[in-house]
Formats: sequence, C-alpha cells, structure tokens
Amino acid sequence: MFDHCLYFNTASLARQLESEWAKAFKPFDLTPPQGFMLRAVLDQPGLKQYEIATAMTISRPTATRALDGLKEKGLIERRSSGHDGREQCIFPTAPAIAMHASLNEASGQVSKRLKKLLGADVFADTVTKISGVRSALK
Repeated sequence: MFDHCLYFNTASLARQLESEWAKAFKPFDLTPPQGFMLRAVLDQPGLKQYEIATAMTISRPTATRALDGLKEKGLIERRSSGHDGREQCIFPTAPAIAMHASLNEASGQVSKRLKKLLGADVFADTVTKISGVRSALK
C-alpha cells in the first residue's frame, strides 16, 4: 500500500532502528538519543549546547531535555563558556568517560549486525542515500 512512500518507509525504518539501539543502550540506562548525544560529548568535550543540537539535527529545547537527562544521571556537566555567561559547554563526567569504549562497542555491535544482515555495501549505500536525502530536505 505504501511501498513508494518516503515518509512511511523512513518512519517505519526509524522505529525499527530505535528498537535496535534501545536494546544496545539499555545496559547503560540510556535512550538512543541520550546514547548518541553522550557519544558526541565524549568524542568532542566542550561542545556548546547549540552545537550538539545542530550536529544531531534536533531543536535546542529537545537537546536541552536530553542533556538534562544525562546530567541527572551524572554523565555530563555544564560549564559556562567564558565568552557569554548564558552559553554553556558540555563535558563528560568521570563515569561517562569510563563507559566510553563500552558505549561505542554496543553501538558498533548494532551496526555490525545490520551490515551482516543487509550486506556491507547495501548498508553503506543506504546510509549514504538517506544522508543525502536528509541534507537535500534542509
């Protein structure tokens, strides 16, 4: 019925992928958005909140809520940027740093499983095409 509908197929795919990454991040007590956000903070400590929102293509309020959740879990801390008292930079805490490798490994296992299921070339081609569509629609 909706085989040729971009919205239906990408929304359905997003729900399936959400489930996969939810399982991967469950041992860390993180949702997929929190897991990916924490990975970004771990990879680039000191990012400003708006930079995280931009990188993750989410609104600033959505980023703030996810960061609030990570702060409540003791995984990030906000520090004033020094340039503007309202501007905050995000840094991982020691517990977050301790889980960095395990968090990346858990996410990598999902990608590895999907590559095996789809084939590495199809996986890479799909990611590239979806990224291209996403960029074109900005």
